[in-house]
Amino acid sequence: MIKRYWQKGRKQKIVTTLVGLGLLIALFVLRDDYQPFLLFLRKYLFIIIIIALVLVFGLIKFRKTPSTGKRLGILALLAVFFGILYAFGWHYRMYDYMKTYNVYNNLNRVEISELPLTQNERIQPLRNIFSMANESVGETKDVSLPHLVRVDNENKWTMAIQPSEKYIMQRISDNTEEVFSVSSTTLFPRFSNENRIPVTFSIGESLKFSRNTYNAVVQRFNPWMLFNYEPSDTFYMKNDDGNWVEVVSLIKWKGFFFPYPTFGGVMIVESGAHDFNDYLERITIGKGTFISPGEIKNYPFLTKQNTLSEKVSQLQAESLKFLGGFTNPLPWNMETAVKIPEMPKDQNQQPYVTDFDFAGSNTNAYSGLYHWFGLEPVGDDRTSLSYSVFIPADGSDQLYYFDHASKKQGYAGVSAMPLKVKESRKEYDWNASTPVEFRPYIKEIAGRKRLFFLGTISSISDTDAQQFDGSATPDIVLIDSEYRDVIWIDVKHPNGWDKTVYDQLNEAWRASEKIGEYYQEELEDKDIIEQTIDSLKTLPKVDKTTKRIEQLQREIDSLKASGNN
Repeated sequence: MIKRYWQKGRKQKIVTTLVGLGLLIALFVLRDDYQPFLLFLRKYLFIIIIIALVLVFGLIKFRKTPSTGKRLGILALLAVFFGILYAFGWHYRMYDYMKTYNVYNNLNRVEISELPLTQNERIQPLRNIFSMANESVGETKDVSLPHLVRVDNENKWTMAIQPSEKYIMQRISDNTEEVFSVSSTTLFPRFSNENRIPVTFSIGESLKFSRNTYNAVVQRFNPWMLFNYEPSDTFYMKNDDGNWVEVVSLIKWKGFFFPYPTFGGVMIVESGAHDFNDYLERITIGKGTFISPGEIKNYPFLTKQNTLSEKVSQLQAESLKFLGGFTNPLPWNMETAVKIPEMPKDQNQQPYVTDFDFAGSNTNAYSGLYHWFGLEPVGDDRTSLSYSVFIPADGSDQLYYFDHASKKQGYAGVSAMPLKVKESRKEYDWNASTPVEFRPYIKEIAGRKRLFFLGTISSISDTDAQQFDGSATPDIVLIDSEYRDVIWIDVKHPNGWDKTVYDQLNEAWRASEKIGEYYQEELEDKDIIEQTIDSLKTLPKVDKTTKRIEQLQREIDSLKASGNN
C-alpha cells in the first residue's frame, strides 16, 4: 500500500517522507510515554511467549480440523488452559510467588548474631512531618513526600516545595524553588527560616510534560535501559560540593523467567532554572547523570545514604519467607512463612528508615541509615516478631537479618503495639487519636541489649484518614517487646529515656533475669555525714586531702558506671 502510494508521484513521495520523518521524531521524543509498555513487555515476556505459542498452535490445529466436535474440543482446551493460567498466575499470585523466589535466590543474606543499637532517634513519624510541612505552604504549593536522608552529617527530613497538582498552569510554567530540610532528631521541627532552603529545580515531581521528574529521567535512558529500568522514589540532598541535587532511585529488572526488581543505581538531577536550552535537552536526551550501583562508592554523599527504592527493599524483606524452603509459604506448610505487617488507617508502612550503629558487630555492616522491617507470621491473629531485617539504605548488596523465632525469644511484633498503647491509657479519646509508626529502639540497658518499639501519638482528621496532626512535642511511648510493658516518656528529655525505662521495669527485670541494680545515684556529702553520725557517737576528724581523694574517686566510679551502661 505504501509502495503504491510512493510510486504515484513527487508529491506523494514528499508526503510519505515527511510523515515517516514525523513518526520517527515522535518515536524518539515521546519515548517516555510508551516506555511503561516496553517495561510491561520486559516483565511478562516469558508469559507472553507461552500464551502466544499456545494460541498460535491452537488456532492452527483448529483450522486444520474439519470436525465441528473436535473444533469445539480445541476451543474448550484453550479456554481451560487460559483459565488455569489466570487462576494460578494472577488470582493465586503464583507469578508474584516465583518473582519473590527469584529475589530470594539472588539475595546476599547475612544472619547476624546480635542486634545493632539505634542512634539519632527521630521524634516525629513521616505522616506528621508531611502534615506540618503542608501547613507551612501557600494555596498554590504542595510538598513532596518527605524522605529521611543525611545532610551535613545530620539526619534530616527533606522535601520539595513544588507547584500544586490542583493548578495546571503553575505546573507548566513554574519551577520548584524551595526545599524543606528539617532535623529528624529535634524536639521542635520548624518549617521556616533556615530550614526553608532556596534552590531552583526546573525538574520536579509535580511538574508537567518534559519537566516532570519521571519523564525527564526516562528520556535520559538509552534503548537498553528503556526495557530494563524504571524511576522510583525521589530524594533531595546535598552533593559532595555542598549543592542541592535531586536524586532519583532507579529500579532495574533482572532475569528472563519471572523477572524481579533490584537496585539499579540513581539518576542525579542538578539544580537550575528552566530556559530554552534546558527545554531542548529535556525533549531530546533528557536530564540527569546516571550512577550505577558499582559507581556509588565513588560519591561519598551517596554512601551510607538513603537512596534505595522502598519497592525493592519491601520485596527483599518479603522474600525471607523462603528461608524454610521453596514450598514453605504454600498453604499446606507455612511453618516459617512470614509477612510484612500492614499498619491501619493509612499510616506510613514499613520499611522504617532508621539510623543503626553496627560498631562492634562481627559483620562488615556500616553504621548509618537502613530500611528496617519487623516480619511477623502470616496469620492475621499472629503478632509475634519473627525476624528483624536491616537493608542498607544506600543500595549496598547485603541484607542483614536477626532470627528471633529460632531463638524462641517470644517478642511481640509491630502490629501488636497499638492495642497495648491504647490499653495503657484508657482515658484517651482513641477515636480521634492513634499510636503510629512503631520504629525500633534498641539500647543497652541493665546489662544487655533490649528491643523496644518507639511510637508517637497522632491525631487523625475525621474527613481525611491520611491527614495526621503532629504536635511539636508529641506524646511518645516505648514498648518493651519482651515484657510488653508500655512506658510513656518525656519527649523533651531524650537523655533520660533509658533511665525512665529502667525505673519502670527494673523490678521485673531483676526478678526475672536475676540481675543487679543499675543507675544508682551517688550519695551526697551530707548523706555521708548523716550516716556517719548514725554509726558513731562523735564525728571523726577528716583530713581535707583524704576527703578530696575520696570525692575524686567517687567521680571516677560514676564515670565508669556511666560508660558501662
